[in-house]
Amino acid sequence: MAERELLAPVKLILPGGILNADAVGWARRPLVDTSGINGRWGWPRNKRWEYWNVVTPTHVLAATVSSIDYAAVHEIWVLDRATQQSWGKAATVIPARGAILPANLGAGVASARATGLSIDITPEAGSVRLQARTDAVSFDVVITRPADQDLLAVVVPWNRRRFQYTVKDVAQPASGSLTIDGVSFPVPAGDSWAVLDHGRGRWPYDVHWNWGAGSGRVDGEVFGIQVGGKWTVGSGSTENGILLGTRLHKISEELEWRYDLADWRRPWRIVGGGLDATFTPEFDRTAVSNLGVISSRTDQCFGYWSGRFDEVAFDAIYGWAEDVHNRW
Repeated sequence: MAERELLAPVKLILPGGILNADAVGWARRPLVDTSGINGRWGWPRNKRWEYWNVVTPTHVLAATVSSIDYAAVHEIWVLDRATQQSWGKAATVIPARGAILPANLGAGVASARATGLSIDITPEAGSVRLQARTDAVSFDVVITRPADQDLLAVVVPWNRRRFQYTVKDVAQPASGSLTIDGVSFPVPAGDSWAVLDHGRGRWPYDVHWNWGAGSGRVDGEVFGIQVGGKWTVGSGSTENGILLGTRLHKISEELEWRYDLADWRRPWRIVGGGLDATFTPEFDRTAVSNLGVISSRTDQCFGYWSGRFDEVAFDAIYGWAEDVHNRW
């Protein structure tokens, strides 16, 4: 499919709350102004979130700050990669409160406060500081991305009143510390990678998606994989791309995902657009919730990516692939 690359700043929403057709496309920088997703139009379809995932040689750290209009949904989660023990704390707050989300990416602090949980995502000069705390775990991580490194920003249009702006920013260097039950672990510089999922949009009620990401190095060069599926089909947009060094190579094609959740340890295959990737899971993080209006089912598998993109071979790139079905 033909996708337009956005090269100049543009507003996501026109007066009256409808999608600005000039914003539809993808960009290497966060060029889209999402300040119109502010709750004054489109309630209760507005969805706003910041999700950070940090992979270290020993652990996976994740933090979510979100507002979905009628609820605030936050989470902190940590995985010990060796033992596969996990620690987590989630909060669904109805009506939405205790969440601060900036109008645009990097425009201010994002934070969450709920019983037994606190998260602060603070933009600093050339970096982002991620601080999260529960009774059992806490982490303090600084993410420092190269100024010339591309990200993948995409506007996905379902129609004029249902649309999503997503920023997927993979392979960002991270460093800091993690504490579990009073024991400290390093988040070592040079061996730790952060991935951002920044979202602002107005969603249909019932949505099913795939998302996969991974970060590492290939022949000494930074490598990142970012792939998605299901939710973009028919929209004319995709969220697929490969980061080589500082340059994003956009894949403007829907990929074929082959996997079986009943046998999640079996390797997943994701192919298309010059990509032939195998994802080999070693841990399945499952979550199911049903609060009436809000329900969710998640299988987020962690493991290793290998394969080829055009002439570039990659192997042992740690990350995840997921299947999520939300009614929200």
